[in-house]
Amino acid sequence: MTSFSGNFAPFAKQMQAEGLPDIVIQTFKYYYTQLAEGQTGLISEADIKPVQSLPNSESFPERLEGVGRATLPKTVFLKLNGGLGSNMGLDRAESLLPVKHGLSFLDIIARHTLQANLCLVLMNSFSTQADTLAALKQYPQLWSDIPLDFLQHKVPKVTQTSLSLAAWPQNPELEWCPPGHGDIFTALVTSGMLDTLLRAKYEYAFISNADNLGAVVDTAILGYFVENRIPLMMEVADRTEADTKGGHLAQLPGGQLVLRELAQCPPDDQNAFQDITRHKYFNTNNLWLHLPTLKTLLDAKNYVLGLPMIRNTKTVDPRDSASTPVYQLETAMGAAIAVFEGSQAVRVPRTRFVPIKNSQDLLALRSDAYILSDNFQAILNPVRQLKKLIVNLDSAYYKLIDDMDARFPYGAPSLINCEQLSVKGDVKFGQNITVKGKVTIVNEAKQQRQIADNTVIENELIVV
Repeated sequence: MTSFSGNFAPFAKQMQAEGLPDIVIQTFKYYYTQLAEGQTGLISEADIKPVQSLPNSESFPERLEGVGRATLPKTVFLKLNGGLGSNMGLDRAESLLPVKHGLSFLDIIARHTLQANLCLVLMNSFSTQADTLAALKQYPQLWSDIPLDFLQHKVPKVTQTSLSLAAWPQNPELEWCPPGHGDIFTALVTSGMLDTLLRAKYEYAFISNADNLGAVVDTAILGYFVENRIPLMMEVADRTEADTKGGHLAQLPGGQLVLRELAQCPPDDQNAFQDITRHKYFNTNNLWLHLPTLKTLLDAKNYVLGLPMIRNTKTVDPRDSASTPVYQLETAMGAAIAVFEGSQAVRVPRTRFVPIKNSQDLLALRSDAYILSDNFQAILNPVRQLKKLIVNLDSAYYKLIDDMDARFPYGAPSLINCEQLSVKGDVKFGQNITVKGKVTIVNEAKQQRQIADNTVIENELIVV
């Protein structure tokens, strides 16, 4: 243990120099100790059991909506807003991206908040805070004695060979990484936000990702959470083939629920991890939290909640595969389900999970296949006869938002009757394009090809 203490001292010194609170340093030390002792954070298939059934929010009695509505004045709408959307070529908060009718994620979140008369709080990163708060000035009704945001932390990267501080003088910012959204519990404390909310008599928080426009406050689910006095509750949905790499719900032999992320799965258990008939429920990252219980638990644990560690294997410069191999020590917010005694999970419909992770998700949302409901939830257009929409765009030409917008200068084509749209090669779409059924469009030439205005394409393979 003496050598470990010596190894950690440089981490503590660097974190102190960066102005990180002692609680953050002690929490990072907790995970670094596990790493130094040889722990991997892996959860073996042999150590867990599948979850067979869960309470179903679609069958909750109507009276729970009344319980939830009565609790709205005590409820915080908390959005994780630290992402830049750099995988889509963005250099500011992803939530500022226009997604529907000229409204950004943030606009839609703000309007749902105001309509439901909720208190909005964002967990920002240093990269997203300024732009986000500036954008919210157009909603003066949101500003109150409760600050609109608090900041997530950052932690050092650890070299894989010697478990020492990762150094990258070319760009020192790359020596740091986010500690995962499990940091929300620590950041609520260090920012003073938790105490501020409790003093203002807020008792409940609904937490979700800013890019999930299905995650609105549902009063029946809130009513169930309140009536059953649950300390923490995770929303899960039925897994499909599209969800094989997302974190899934499981349970320990004693019945305690746990979350297993892909990075926590041993290589030999990959097939079981991805078996959607065995592990039936995936984590939507929608979480309900009883704030007084969180305060009590953190006090009892000296502010180190002890979420399961995720050891992510990376290089110090993610764009340079030859740079120093490092570990990023992270935690998942949903992993708190294993820490809160009496925590539960509830099955919710897929409509509560509409994440926008790439440009093809965005094109689908921008099209007429989706609408915004009266409470600003993004839902599939009820006029559609089809249950799902798959959009596959050639990453060489459509991955970055600017590139996609240049090829859809008049906006998304009509996809209301489309089941699948695949585009391979450089194709520019004219105005008033309609796509129906399953359509594949291929351009094998180096020169861009164009789909003419007013074209209707139905169940075709088109080589342009």
